[in-house]
Amino acid sequence: MTGAPPDAGRRTRRANTVVALLGMALVWILLWGTFSWANLLGGLVVAGVVLLAFPLPPVVFGGRLRPLPLLRFVAWFVRDLFMASVQVAWLAFRFGHTPRSAIIGVRLRVGTDLNLTLTAEALSLLPGSLIVEVDRDAGVLYVHVIDVHDRVQAEHFRQDVLALEARIVAAVGAPDEVRRTTER
Repeated sequence: MTGAPPDAGRRTRRANTVVALLGMALVWILLWGTFSWANLLGGLVVAGVVLLAFPLPPVVFGGRLRPLPLLRFVAWFVRDLFMASVQVAWLAFRFGHTPRSAIIGVRLRVGTDLNLTLTAEALSLLPGSLIVEVDRDAGVLYVHVIDVHDRVQAEHFRQDVLALEARIVAAVGAPDEVRRTTER
C-alpha cells in the first residue's frame, strides 16, 4: 500500500489552521502597530472566532519554496515598487498633463488560486495599478493602470504582469507551473 497515512489529511488541515491562526494574529498585531502580549492574545482570540465562524476550505499547496527565486522576486518587487512610486510622483507633479488610464485584462498562465492571489496582491501593492476584477475560472486579472496612452503601452504592461507571475511561480510554484511560465 502506498500513500500517506489516513490521518495525514487531518494533520495537514490542522497545520493549515494553525498557520491561518498565526497569520491572522500577526495581521492583528500589525494593525495595532505595536507588539504586546495583550495584542497577541487578542489577535489569537479574534482569529479563532473568525476561523470558527468562517471555516477555511482545505488548502492544497502543490508547489515548493525556492529561496533563490524568492530572493530574486523580492529584489525585483522592491525595484518595481521604487520605479512605480517615482512614476506616480512624476504624474502628480506634472502640471497640465491629464494621465489616461486603462483597464487591461491579463490571462495568467497558471490559474491556481494561490497564483491568482499572489499576483493580484503584488500588483495591487504597486502604485499606479489596482486589481478591479478577477475571473477565477478563466484565470484573468483585470488591472486598472494609470498613464497608458496606446496599445503598445498596454501590451508592455501585460508582459510586465506575466514576468511578475513568472517570478512568483519560480519562487513558490510546482515544477509543471514553472515550466508553463517559461515556455514561449
